[in-house]
Amino acid sequence: MRFLQQYKNLSKEIYILFFGRIVTSMGSLIWPIMTLILKNKLGYSATTIATISMAMGIVQLPMVLLGGKVADSLNRKWVIICCDMVSVTCFFICGLIPLSIVSVVLFYVAGVFATIEGPSYDAIVADLSDGDSREHAYSLQYLGGNLGLVLAPTLGGLLFKHYLNVAFFITSIATFSSTVLIFFFVKRLQVEKKNISKYEEKQEGARLWDVLKERKTFFLYFIATGLAGLVYSQFNYLLPLNMEHLYGADGATWFGMMTSVNGFVVVVGTPVITTLFGRIRDVRKMVIGETLIVVGLVSCRYAGTLIPLYFLFMVVFTLGEIFNVLGGSPYMTRRIPSTHWGRVNSILNIFSGGVSAMGNVLVGSIVDAKGFNAAWEMVGAVGVFAIAGIALLALLDKKQFGLLYQ
Repeated sequence: MRFLQQYKNLSKEIYILFFGRIVTSMGSLIWPIMTLILKNKLGYSATTIATISMAMGIVQLPMVLLGGKVADSLNRKWVIICCDMVSVTCFFICGLIPLSIVSVVLFYVAGVFATIEGPSYDAIVADLSDGDSREHAYSLQYLGGNLGLVLAPTLGGLLFKHYLNVAFFITSIATFSSTVLIFFFVKRLQVEKKNISKYEEKQEGARLWDVLKERKTFFLYFIATGLAGLVYSQFNYLLPLNMEHLYGADGATWFGMMTSVNGFVVVVGTPVITTLFGRIRDVRKMVIGETLIVVGLVSCRYAGTLIPLYFLFMVVFTLGEIFNVLGGSPYMTRRIPSTHWGRVNSILNIFSGGVSAMGNVLVGSIVDAKGFNAAWEMVGAVGVFAIAGIALLALLDKKQFGLLYQ
């Protein structure tokens, strides 16, 4: 019980967002199996799937920038609500029509609007917490996002063969329910800040470039985040492809179960890790997290057809994911003026998404030409550079942001 005490005394709106995350994630049946839909249902090759993802990623780039801009200039609550309603409509239409490339396009349109609202969602969590409670606020949101994922991917995998349209309807209804919660119950958009760092004080009118020039380590952060994003994206790209290669359509069921294990470990592990490792600096949590993520994913290269090993490696990967979220989510908001959170968040998404999209094309071509083992080895090499980049960031951080270490 003491592990849950840390979530007391947060703002009421943080708890509403938490319940909204639970409801949304309970209906997230499609995202975990999108790669399998493209591969098994529509018959695309690994390279084609990666190319589609990259094309959609290119389309998303201006939308990511737009998301950062509107997060810093418009009412963040209404940005979230409007974007959610577009996503709800797209999911619902996907459930009505026969599965085709039109369904995929509609689904990615929903993803574009989810991308636009992302900086607003992250920024509103920061707005509703101060420096001391921010890690707990992000931890709670992350926990809520994964509570629903304990069962959702498994249900999605079970519906994959014969009732995929039902999965689209469930996703639409769950997203709408979350939007209703936010509309009626999120009243305040700010709380009084008692403990904030000097670096996050507002700088009205300051150009983004000037803000970043004062914080040069963020350029290294962007690069390291991009490489880390490429590695992490293999959870939803290379891993499901590997399972489909080994088990055909049943690969969706196995992958769904693995994703459910991911959600279960997050639910159990997040409060524990938040409590036990609360004194470790955010950037050092990122080093630990990225190391575990790389080890957990790349170890799949040696699992063969031994299903228990995949579940073991998923536990290692998930522990890394927890450390990464607990470190990475507060990292930016403690070092960037609150007036620029949305735009910096959008740049992070561009680096991470852009590198992932282009990298996945390379990973897919390696799969088609040389097989899965070679692809996993390539991912491992990128992971080593990602770990090195974040470790270097940890060394430079104290010099750049010394006041956070006093």
